[in-house]
Amino acid sequence: MIIEVGNIKIGERNPFCLIAGPCVIENEKITLDIAHRLKEICTVLTIPLIFKTSYDKANRTSVRSFRGPGFEKGVSLLQKTKKELGLLITTDVHTPSEAEQAGGVLDVIQIPAFLCRQTDLLLTAGKTGKAVNVKKGQFLAPEDTRYIVEKIKSVGNNKILLTERGTFFGYHRLVVDFCSLPVMGQFAPVIFDATHSVQQPALGEVSGGRREFIPFLIRSALATGCAGIFLEVHPEPERALSDGPNMVKMNDLPALLETAKEIDTLVKKL
Repeated sequence: MIIEVGNIKIGERNPFCLIAGPCVIENEKITLDIAHRLKEICTVLTIPLIFKTSYDKANRTSVRSFRGPGFEKGVSLLQKTKKELGLLITTDVHTPSEAEQAGGVLDVIQIPAFLCRQTDLLLTAGKTGKAVNVKKGQFLAPEDTRYIVEKIKSVGNNKILLTERGTFFGYHRLVVDFCSLPVMGQFAPVIFDATHSVQQPALGEVSGGRREFIPFLIRSALATGCAGIFLEVHPEPERALSDGPNMVKMNDLPALLETAKEIDTLVKKL
């Protein structure tokens, strides 16, 4: 199955798309700088890009952790990014009202993993007519994502993506079952979230991460023929205000994507 977002075709033998950006909006300058650099890299490599960042990290471990600028300021900046750079954009929404209001700006509405079964949120996102990317909860069997897809399709929206971002908590880290990708692929094109899949939850007030494993997970995911890769990136992850340990350093991104493109091209010729 193939869905279209703007001028991008996602799924089947189409080249993988990249959903990427900083974890959270830290300020306007760094957001626009990252978006501009991503556009440059993906233009050179001819990789379809959807820019992602969050206006509110609503499920941070600690109440003292940075959450972002909030809905109004965040969506306004996303709209500015879209207009100035001509990028397709996505962000995560947390309530039906947010989905409804943001639908006029976003090209893809992202549903967070912990909210993937919230019926009202899924239905409202679907009713916007925009593509809906649902992150599979760490607690959910891949076979059960069919019910997520059914909910969104019930309101007449067939533009659905499913994202794998680690399958369960174990050994204080997330573990990826790559068998889940073809299973989920029976219901919708599958995106693989390579950065949250190396997250180490429950390490005190903030989550940890092992970014050195990201290249290996990307290679493995693309070998399954997945439709896209989700990455959070930052010029200085060690100084990032959220999820720094599992973000890709911007300077490492071109080489990472070059390898990814080679693997994707090879696999989709088979």
